Order: sequence, then structure tokens, then C-alpha cells
Amino acid sequence: MALLTTIAGFSFFGLASRFGQLAIQKRNLMDNLGGHFVAMAAFGYAGYWAHVFETRSGEYLAMKRAEIAERRERKLEAREEADATGVLPA
Repeated sequence: MALLTTIAGFSFFGLASRFGQLAIQKRNLMDNLGGHFVAMAAFGYAGYWAHVFETRSGEYLAMKRAEIAERRERKLEAREEADATGVLPA
């Protein structure tokens, strides 16, 4: 559902930008409806890739957080082991 809402949101932003463009030019807003479709499609495509980027970056960050937590655990275990044996860690 999030993918659909992201694409729809970006598409409607594209439509709004097209309306803004025509308003600046003081042209009829319902003139050349194909331009509206092109703007909505282009912005919807950008919305799709924004969603893909957000998903992939979230997965990557979760993986990196897990790696960092694992390294911290190993370092803590090594420090505790060194404290128990009386040898200073490197």
C-alpha cells in the first residue's frame, strides 16, 4: 500500500506542478491534457524510485546496525575476557 500511495502522491504533485506551470503562462488549465498525463507519469516514476530507494536504504541501515551491534558485543566479550585473565586488550 505504501508503494501505491507514494506513486499517487508524486503523481498528484506532478499534476499540481503542471497546473502551476500553465497558471504562470496564463493558459487554460485544461488545454493539452496529454501534458498533464506526461507530468503525472514522470513524477509517478520518480515516486516509484523514491520508494525503492527508501526501502533499500532501510534494509541497508538495518544490516549495518546489526553488524555494529555484533562488533560491539565481540569487543565487550574480549574486554571482559581480558579483565578476567588480567591481560590488557590491544
